[in-house]
Amino acid sequence: MFWKVKRNYYYLIAGLQDIELDTNKLFFDGKDLKDYLGDELHKDDFSLVEKLYLPYDNQNLLNIIQKKELPFNHKSNFSQEFIDEEIKEPNMLPQYMADFINAFKEKEPFYPEMSSENELTYLFYNEMLKDENDFIRWWFELEMNIRNILAGINCKKYSLNTEHHIIGSNEVAEAIRKSQTKDFGLSKKLDYAEEIFNLVKIEDVQEREAGIDNFKWKLLDDYIFFEYFSIERALAFVLKTLMVERWLSLDKDKGREMFKKLIEDLEKSYEIPETFKK
Repeated sequence: MFWKVKRNYYYLIAGLQDIELDTNKLFFDGKDLKDYLGDELHKDDFSLVEKLYLPYDNQNLLNIIQKKELPFNHKSNFSQEFIDEEIKEPNMLPQYMADFINAFKEKEPFYPEMSSENELTYLFYNEMLKDENDFIRWWFELEMNIRNILAGINCKKYSLNTEHHIIGSNEVAEAIRKSQTKDFGLSKKLDYAEEIFNLVKIEDVQEREAGIDNFKWKLLDDYIFFEYFSIERALAFVLKTLMVERWLSLDKDKGREMFKKLIEDLEKSYEIPETFKK
């Protein structure tokens, strides 16, 4: 068994502090940030960044293969032309995408009870939760768990079949499928379950979503607390930037608030505890 040495990106992480705040928009967008990191990171570490952008590729793939004629999301890793060619005969896309395309074309879905969107998402999370990188596994399991809790609550509220909406096969997913209790028995299994249930009680949909994103932000901060110059800090920055970009498009005030928070986080990143300075 080989010990994997972590690369540190001192100048890159330091450079992130040079971001300027505009009151209405990001100095850069998610695509610009990805392009920049592609030039600065080791290819193995940049492949982790690309995985954080795969949800945009999933969205584009669904739009194209279902012929929805929706705008192409250019934050994706793959171009529209590339996806068009891969749909004809997939051999260079991630395995979960190739599996989805083949099943869709043959009309033999892996999960017949699900919508195409949920099926692709299921396959995507299955692959991400097997990733070698701890951060990637942690982040996408967090995303999947929160998504499933929200879906489970809606299934219970509207008497929907959980098999159509619950993604994945981890302990949380199985508990939601099987449990009839109000909290699906998760309060003792998942340390952040209670906080999610409290956020769900917020009636205003936008306020609820903002609360959930702020919660994810806090967990990202906790994860990278001791990661000063590693790829994990860069990955967390990518995710926070994508959140800010989304909120600037939805709600300028909330977007500006989150952007200021992003800048404050960068400033705090150099306040290393005295214990670790010795």
